[in-house]
Amino acid sequence: MDTLSYKTVSANKATVRKEWIVIDANDEILGRLASKVAYVLRGKHKTNFTPHVDCGDNVIVINAEKIKLSGKKMEDRQIFRHTGHPGGQRIESPASMIAKKPASVIEHAVRGMLPKNRLGSDLFRNLYVYAGENHPHEAQQPKSVKLTDIKE
Repeated sequence: MDTLSYKTVSANKATVRKEWIVIDANDEILGRLASKVAYVLRGKHKTNFTPHVDCGDNVIVINAEKIKLSGKKMEDRQIFRHTGHPGGQRIESPASMIAKKPASVIEHAVRGMLPKNRLGSDLFRNLYVYAGENHPHEAQQPKSVKLTDIKE
């Protein structure tokens, strides 16, 4: 006799329902925004979350150039990268990164909060960051979500 009233459901690529959401980064703190975006990309807000499956949503972040950092981090923080050549270490501040390519600061923060494996690379491909209000994903009918509505 089966005494369990429920069965554990494991999601797989065929059963996952992915949605599109839009998050406005206007006057948001970078770390708080990045942690919530990573949470949604990973799919932890869903009831059928499965750790080894890409069950998260596609996230569109707009107004990337209006992101904030608390204190003097905009000038004092150092973001490191490497060209791959000897002596190729490059150091930049978030302010200079925002001046060149505003989306790169948010992408760098979110990538650091995702798993460091093939699944993390697949999850990162579901993130779309744009500097202005406009994005080319209107055909997917994305839902607009406030950052405060995402519960971790």
